[in-house]
Amino acid sequence: MSATSEEVYDATPEGDEPALKRVLGPKLLLLFIVGDILGAGVYAVTGTMAGTVGGIVWLPFLLAFVVATLTAFSYLELVTQYPQAAGAALYTHKAFGIHFITFLVAFAVVCSGITSASTSANVLAQNFFGGLEVNGVMGDPGRGAVTAVALGFMLLLAAINLRGVGESVKFNVVLTLVEMIALCIVIGVGFFVMAQGTGNPGEIFVFQDYQDKGLFLAVTAATSIAFFAMVGFEDSVNMVEETRDPERIFPRTMLTGLGIAVLLYMLVAVSVVSVLSPTELEGIREAEGAALLEVVHKGSPDFPIDRVFPFLAVFAVANTALINMLMASRLIYGMARQHVLPRPLGKVLPVRRTPWAGIAFSTILALGLILYVTSDPESNIVANLSGTTAFLLLCVFTVVNVACVVLRRKRDPNRKVFFTSPGPLPLVAAILCAFLAGPWVGRNVIQYQIAGGLMAIGVLLWLITWLINRRTNDRDRVDS
Repeated sequence: MSATSEEVYDATPEGDEPALKRVLGPKLLLLFIVGDILGAGVYAVTGTMAGTVGGIVWLPFLLAFVVATLTAFSYLELVTQYPQAAGAALYTHKAFGIHFITFLVAFAVVCSGITSASTSANVLAQNFFGGLEVNGVMGDPGRGAVTAVALGFMLLLAAINLRGVGESVKFNVVLTLVEMIALCIVIGVGFFVMAQGTGNPGEIFVFQDYQDKGLFLAVTAATSIAFFAMVGFEDSVNMVEETRDPERIFPRTMLTGLGIAVLLYMLVAVSVVSVLSPTELEGIREAEGAALLEVVHKGSPDFPIDRVFPFLAVFAVANTALINMLMASRLIYGMARQHVLPRPLGKVLPVRRTPWAGIAFSTILALGLILYVTSDPESNIVANLSGTTAFLLLCVFTVVNVACVVLRRKRDPNRKVFFTSPGPLPLVAAILCAFLAGPWVGRNVIQYQIAGGLMAIGVLLWLITWLINRRTNDRDRVDS
């Protein structure tokens, strides 16, 4: 007899295995969500977006927020109905009941988090040594030293993660506050320049077609880029088993976090356009994280931002890496408990009550990815990271939104409903996410190649997991 979806995803502790500790209240959860959304994204994509649409760079941020919010509605409907740590994998399995699809969705989410974290660690090391070099502390450290610091940082994150989610999220609070201060500096400089009458506020509503795409295609392409800066809210659903009263807390907290993030992003965009000229906006397309540095440097030349800002970027990137590794380890834990991955990966430390096996597995993968991405000195790490991560998550979000529609039809009428996405919004969100994942947005072909390679690895891992389940006589799980 095959197991039902309810049985497959019953994540209650087995035997003497302890459950995860519920330590997150609304304040810590809000800072977790805000910190994860802000992260390294706004530093990486603002320049590219400005070089695509010019003065209306705030518009793609707003459109990406709309798409992200529509998808967040679906996540909220699902997480309040199924408050377990497996996230998108759980919803996919409950909707479709196909082990192969469930594993591919889960693998895509894990890969996006681990790849983001490992690459962020490398960027962190580069910024750290860049700050030391600018301040005259040391010269060029060499690629080996940068890689060593990146690897050491990932091990530090693993130690923080092993100590407990309470400690991890408290560390996240510090990093989130610092990165918000950094963005507020950019915003403050922009509005200071406008108040002095030396800025370009009239450019805020001017579209510059730097790449001859036309208004619609240019804004669509920039929105796809901006989506990388809006992801992160979905990580929080993998912390649901460590949140107090999640059915009540999650809806208000997640939507508040998204609102705070888009407000900061739009103010940053206005500051960038106000300070930099149209010619400078076109020139910062390839500058990636240097866009915000250029804004503060030009808008406040007497402020020693060249010496300070690299270290602020370190905190922003560190925050992204921390939260991504928290998400990845909890998702691995959830999948192992649901027999999507081998069950030993669901082991929890008896005293600390943290998923040590998931932490170890995700850290090993991250260390391997750091060595891989640093092996090619010519590769554009940030562009490949943001594009591939956004593409993978847009595909996942498409599936989750469709799953929300399917599960709504399967809902038990006698079961209490805590949150429902209004009307047909899940279907609308699915269409928008699929559209932004398509080649018509001007996505570089290498991003599809990287994603295709990752999914090929996923198929291999699914086969290995399937064989392990068969060998351990877990036939019901395999067939379901």
